[in-house]
Order: sequence, then C-alpha cells, then structure tokens
Amino acid sequence: MRGLMVASLFVLSLFAAQLMRIQGFDSAEVAADALAQRTTTESIPARRGTITDAHGTVLASSAERRIVVVDQTAIPAYEKKVGGTRTEVGVAGAAEDLAPLLRQDEDDLVEAMTGERRYVILAKNLSPLTWRKISALGIPGVYSERSSQRTYPQSTTVASLVGFVQPQDQTAGGGLELMLDDTLKGTPGTATYEVAMDGSRLPNAGSDVSSAEPGKDVRLTIDNDVQWYAQNALAAKVEETDALSGTVVVMRVDTGELVALASYPTFDPNDLGDGKGVFANLAFSDAFEPGSTAKIMTVAAGLEEGTITPSSPMVLPDHLQRYDATLRDSHPHPVEYRTVGGALAESSNVGMMLIGETMKPKTLEQYFRKFGLGSKTGSGFPGESEGIMPPSEKWDGVQRYTVTYGQGLSTTAVQVAGVFQTIANKGVRVAPSLIAETSDGEGGWTPAPAAKRERVVSQGTATSVSRMLEGVVSEEGTAPKAKIDGYRVAGKTGTADRYDDKTGGYSGKTASFIGYAPAQDPQLVVAVILQRPVKGYFGGQVAAPVFKDVMTHALQTQEVPPDADDKVTPISTRLKKAPAEGTPGLLKDRGNPGDR
Repeated sequence: MRGLMVASLFVLSLFAAQLMRIQGFDSAEVAADALAQRTTTESIPARRGTITDAHGTVLASSAERRIVVVDQTAIPAYEKKVGGTRTEVGVAGAAEDLAPLLRQDEDDLVEAMTGERRYVILAKNLSPLTWRKISALGIPGVYSERSSQRTYPQSTTVASLVGFVQPQDQTAGGGLELMLDDTLKGTPGTATYEVAMDGSRLPNAGSDVSSAEPGKDVRLTIDNDVQWYAQNALAAKVEETDALSGTVVVMRVDTGELVALASYPTFDPNDLGDGKGVFANLAFSDAFEPGSTAKIMTVAAGLEEGTITPSSPMVLPDHLQRYDATLRDSHPHPVEYRTVGGALAESSNVGMMLIGETMKPKTLEQYFRKFGLGSKTGSGFPGESEGIMPPSEKWDGVQRYTVTYGQGLSTTAVQVAGVFQTIANKGVRVAPSLIAETSDGEGGWTPAPAAKRERVVSQGTATSVSRMLEGVVSEEGTAPKAKIDGYRVAGKTGTADRYDDKTGGYSGKTASFIGYAPAQDPQLVVAVILQRPVKGYFGGQVAAPVFKDVMTHALQTQEVPPDADDKVTPISTRLKKAPAEGTPGLLKDRGNPGDR
C-alpha cells in the first residue's frame, strides 16, 4: 500500500508539474501553438484589372470564383433531417445534396469524397452564389477557397492581341495580358481565421483580414467594332484563298494609335482546350519580305535626296542584268517609257533599281531605318520581331538592287503600316501605340505617354509620294479594286516571294495592299497581308478587296466625312515617245556594274 501510494503521488506530481508548466511558465507558448493548429490562412486573390477598348467595351475582365474542397475524414459525420429527426447520412447523403449544385454525377462525388485524404478538390470556378448554397447545407469537411476566373467577352475577335491567362493559376500567358501583367495583376490579400476539427470555420472566433489590392484597369486605342469587322473580313479571305495566315492593321495617321490588329488563324481564350491554335499576334511577330510596298521608301529617298522628281523620264525594259543575276519585273513586257510616278503606279522592279542607282547604298539604308525597318516599334508587345535590315556594308551586288523593291530584307505588318503612316502624316513618323490610358485606382485615369515623333522626309516629298500612290488605285495602276466611292485613296500593292524558315528557301507568295484615306487629308492607314495564298496571290487581286471593305467600314465607324471633291488631276505616268538621250533626269540602263 505504501509503494502504491508513493507511485500515485509520483505520477500526480508529474501531472501537477506539467499543468504548472502549461498554465504557468509556458502558457503563452502553448496557447500560441494551439491557436496555430486550429488557425488557417487563406489567400485572397486580387481582382485582375479590366481591359477595354477605346469606347469602354470590355475585352477582358475577372470575376470572383470559389474552389470547393473536401476533407474525406469529416464527411461521414454529415447529418440532416429525415422524417423530422436528424439522421447521419454520411457520404451518400452529401453526394445527393451536392450533385445538383456542382452539376456532377452522384457516384463520382461518392468516389471523390470517400477515403482518408484531408484535401480533395471537388469543383473549380463556382460562383459565390453557388458556394453560399453549398455552405448553407452545413456538410462537415466541405469548405471553399477564393479564386478568380478571367473571361473574354469578345472571344476570338481580339484573342491574339489581348492574350490570355492560364486557367490553372490565372498567370499571364501572352499578349497584352503578359505585356501589362504588372499593371493588371494587383496584390493578393490574406484572411486568417480559426477552424474546427472538421475544417468548418468557428463562428465566434477571431479573424484577421488583409484586403487584396485590385489591379488597374487599362483602356486601349483599339476600336472593337473595327477590330471585329477586320477579323471577320480577314478570316473569310484567308479561307477563300487557302492562305497560310493573314493580318490586318488599322492605324490613325496623326497619332499612330492602333485601331485594329486582326490576326488569323487565332484561338478562343475562353477555352484553351488542348492548346492548339495560333496564339501569337502575327502583325507583331511574323517577319516577311514586303515586296513592292517597300518601293515607296526607295522613291521617297530619291525625292528627298533630289536625284529624281515625280516626272523624271524612265526607259523600262522588263529585266536588268546586274552582276551575275537577271532581275525582272513581275511580268514580261516590251520596253516602256514611263515617269517615276508611272514606275511606282505600275510597280516596276526595274524602275526601282534605276532609282536606287542614283543613291549610295548607305543612303538608302539610312532612309529605310528612319522609316522604322530593322528595329522594334517600341510598343513592348510580347514576341515582337524587329525584322531584318542588313547593314548596307554587307549587301552583295545583287542585294543592293533587290532591297529597292522589297526583297532581301524583312519587316512586320505593324512596321510596314508605319511606313505608310509616315507618308500620310506629311513625312513625320509616329511610333505605333496600343494603350490610351490606365486607371489610377482612385476613379481617375492616367493618359499613356505621348508617342515618339520623328521627321523622316519633308512635307513636299511626302505629298509627291502620296500623289503617286493615288495612281496605284487608278485604272492604270495595280489596285483598282481598292477604290472607295466618295473617297480618294492612296496605296500600294505588294506581291513578294515568301521565305519559309521550315524549308530554308522561298515557297509561295506574300500578297499585300497598304493604303490610306482620304488621300487629301489622311485619317486612317489600313494594311492587309496574306501569307502564301493559293487561289490568287497578287496583292491587287486578293488583298486590295479586303482593304476596301475594312477601310470603308473604318471610315464610317470613325465618322470620317467623304471628300468634298473626289476628283484629282492625275499625275503623269506615261511618256508619249522614247525620251532622247540627253533628256534632263533620264533614268535608263547604263550597263551592268559587274561588267565595268
């Protein structure tokens, strides 16, 4: 008895000592440890900023969503009233009640909720209203986590421009979503609260909430109406011609603001599915040899340097021998007698070569670079290509001539649209821009910085080139299909051999038409590019009709009035007879430099 008493006192003294430690010496530490075990911290996602077009049409927005999670070990304790008394219905009862709310099969839910795992996701992207209905059931072990879901109301119309977020974690995946991620994503918050053993929140316990800071909204320069029309017109033409791809760029002349950036094929940002589709916006990423649309830079350089005038006489055979190559016009023809304006209107490669010979290669390169070739636009768009503009020191004898008509260099649709914007804007290049303004978080808006402006050629040179480009759209030019009733149009066709990176050689054509209107007071530039069309490939044949449709719609949407007088005195393009040898400013073949 004495031994048993001593042992009992010893054990009780241990309990007393432990109780003294817990309630006395280490009370704060033990309490903190207990609190930590029944406390959970939930991340509160920040609302991602909304992206809208210039008029407030929503292109991308975020909505609060819930992820429903289950603790399998707590579900069997689920009770509900059956026949007036509370009865334990367990997993089967929980599945029966959850199935209509989650829109899932009962058997699948039973399988998902049966086991010993403490964390199983039942459903994602549920609305807060649906979660409130689930929460009201009082099923032990069923709780939710906050999330958000990005939606794109315009679907494929602006997909390659706006981009997307990854559905798993809502991180930016491409396009403007990626470019503007730091602005849009905001700062997440946290919510800390106490939970019971079954994972349910203790109603009378304390909580600590740090609110999320929402991302800023962004308003673009894009007009969704024009974008929609351009995207559909482009898609129809790509399908009609069996083309590989296509782009349409619509740009304001005076500000460089991009009004539309259509790219096809594209994808649906609301349903990324298996990840197939073209996610890049080809207007920025696809580099190609521009062909004849680059000829306006050669002519502008010659005019600016004073080596030619619009009426300079030219003798144009259908080919020239330069070094070890025979370089030709797009089609065979007898010797023609044209002016510089006529050579541009009829898109003569030989004419551009003769103009190029009036300048040093370095001079021509400098003008091409001032027009924006060989460098990114400065928009910051992800995946943008700078194209290829080799330094003139590396041009071989033949390339020195091919660059004059747009082969042997590459550009993007946005870059080459900027070339025409420069001519339309009286010789002043304005860097293209996409962002109009950003919300300041206090109900106001902060305008985007002004775009960079640079004079490339004089107003006189730009006006002369513009007059010549009107001839391209005449019946004597290469693009009468680009004419628009009531408006004077200036533009240029392009039909270039297309370099294919996959084959390492030329394959198919790049067909294009780029122009602006109204020609006497330009407001908008529209560039149409089709890659490897099969059913027709001349720019005036397949690209000019798309230009006409898109430009007509854009002019009406932007409320640009028709010309008061759409008649213009045509520029001289043809010579009545062969010019005499001593004719001032005569441009003709002086022989192959390779033979000199």
